[in-house]
Amino acid sequence: MSSPDDWPLPEEPPYDPEYDGVPDIAPRAATAAPTGPAAGSHTGQSPLAVLREVWGYDDFRGEQAAIVDTVIAGGDALVLMPTGGGKSLCYQVPALVRPGTGVVVSPLIALMQDQVDALSAVGVRAGFLNSTQDFAQRRAVEQALLGGELDLLYLAPERLRVPETLDLLGRASISVFAIDEAHCVSQWGHDFRPDYLGLSVLHDRWPEVPRIALTATATAATRAEIAERLELTAAQGARHFVSSFDRPNIQYRIVPKDNPRAQLLDLLRTEHAGDSGIVYCLSRASVEQTAEFLSAQGIPALPYHAGLDRAVRARNQSRFLREDGLVMVATIAFGMGIDKPDVRFVAHLDLPKSVEGYYQETGRAGRDGLPSTAWLAYGLGDVVQQRKMIDSSEGDDQHRRRLGQHLDAMLALCETVTCRRQQLLGYFGQQSEPCGNCDTCLAPPSTWDGTVPAQKLLSTVVRLEREHGRHYGAGHLVDILRGKHTPRIDQLGLAGLSTFGLGTDLSDAEWRGVVRQLLARGILGVDTDGYGTLRLTELSAVVLRGERPVPLRTETRVARSTATRSRRAAAETTPLDDADTELFERLRAWRARTAKANGLPAYVVFHDATLRAIAAARPEDTGTLGTISGVGASKLEKYGEGVLAVVAGREPEHDA
Repeated sequence: MSSPDDWPLPEEPPYDPEYDGVPDIAPRAATAAPTGPAAGSHTGQSPLAVLREVWGYDDFRGEQAAIVDTVIAGGDALVLMPTGGGKSLCYQVPALVRPGTGVVVSPLIALMQDQVDALSAVGVRAGFLNSTQDFAQRRAVEQALLGGELDLLYLAPERLRVPETLDLLGRASISVFAIDEAHCVSQWGHDFRPDYLGLSVLHDRWPEVPRIALTATATAATRAEIAERLELTAAQGARHFVSSFDRPNIQYRIVPKDNPRAQLLDLLRTEHAGDSGIVYCLSRASVEQTAEFLSAQGIPALPYHAGLDRAVRARNQSRFLREDGLVMVATIAFGMGIDKPDVRFVAHLDLPKSVEGYYQETGRAGRDGLPSTAWLAYGLGDVVQQRKMIDSSEGDDQHRRRLGQHLDAMLALCETVTCRRQQLLGYFGQQSEPCGNCDTCLAPPSTWDGTVPAQKLLSTVVRLEREHGRHYGAGHLVDILRGKHTPRIDQLGLAGLSTFGLGTDLSDAEWRGVVRQLLARGILGVDTDGYGTLRLTELSAVVLRGERPVPLRTETRVARSTATRSRRAAAETTPLDDADTELFERLRAWRARTAKANGLPAYVVFHDATLRAIAAARPEDTGTLGTISGVGASKLEKYGEGVLAVVAGREPEHDA
């Protein structure tokens, strides 16, 4: 057997430009050995029987059944399915039905314990091997694997670089290889992990073992790259399953920035009081300041970014997963693989770099299918900042062009006057009808002819360059057009420009909107001087000559009552009256006590959707309780009596 010195692994959480190379380690003992029923007890059963007995679901959703059948039959598959669509069942069920142990390659060592806990809660024997374990713990898992006592084993991709790992797997019986978060293999993806590039070794060494690669987001180009690098092309016999990227329970809203922290606070107080959610910020400083601001306003909020001590990160992540009503304020270093189903909102205080990243991040809301909000505050400064970051980024021109294409697509989503969901799905090559549940559907924005204002603005840039030999930022341009005699304008003699005071018909905010939209469309550019000054582009001359009209978007606001009503109506799976709602809250309180007593996240006990169904059905015996979706055999045995006691208005004898 191996010793600790044999495993010098550079394992790490999802790649991020600010990642510090230190893995987040959960602040509790890692699993030494798997626990649960005898391994192999489901081998040879029908997939549907396993689904019902283990997870308590009556049927597969969408293409799950076809995917499961493909893998059980020994075929390879590439699966694109939205977050919350049930990707994990696509490899977990085959791992139980096929003889041997399913090996899951996951980049999320900080969350492997939670994934194993969730499987153990439904009676599946699962374990992991990673750098959070000591020698004795790893050895126990290795022995369980070789003894055929594991249904699923989780590994980080870095571990497959170690010969001992490959030798260990070579001595075991493997049922299926699952490559989770497969977009990490794409060098143009938003979470690239270099070690994913070596995963073709699985096919080379175990050609008879089926492989399934899964991701929640990928364009056609990224999908093709994943298939090529993992040797999962259609020509190589792999089946591709592309589910709809639509998440109808999520309401997409993008608002113009106007004191974004105050706007966020209003959203949380009026629509998401007491809800769990994630707030994304671009910088570490903004993360900490926003978390402090929310906490000072009485909203429990925790920070998360790679600059924090790893113990602090791990503790904050653990609290977020285990407690109700917490808000995590984070950089994009946080989130991939977070399996918390009751995240009711994801808010962005800064513009995401790509549509893929935006979709992945917003997809962490509403995994349970209940109504949730994806909210983004977006302004002129975001566009300038992102353009500057691209111009100063490392890499060749092709790399910068690709980053620019990502940003252009994100800006098009922000500036669209049509259905945002249509625009979002269209980016991934899927057609849809207007959703009726995004801000542009609920309050359709109008357009106005901004050709003359655009020409005034561009003319000002031209005159500043010709007469003063310099470029200026948006603030100076707006002040000039508005005819403001600021100390800086008077000092530089800019009041003498022929365009000075020609824009008094628009307000400061309206002019900033003009600048933002011209930048978004490439009619105006950001200079490479590093100061965010503005310059002309090739399209500027076309507009100045009057050869291209410039329709501009008029900002509208979704009425709060409309937003809340539509969000709730989007996917209310189990309507509850007042009495049922009171029971639902008592069940949530029981779940929280039970989860705390067992050191588990609350959702591992039961999802909110299951508790809502229980509150509506009010079962009186275990037979009836066992028919409710999400109540499998193991959970019925563990928690059934406690649930029935709460439903009957009694105090449970003890928390399971």
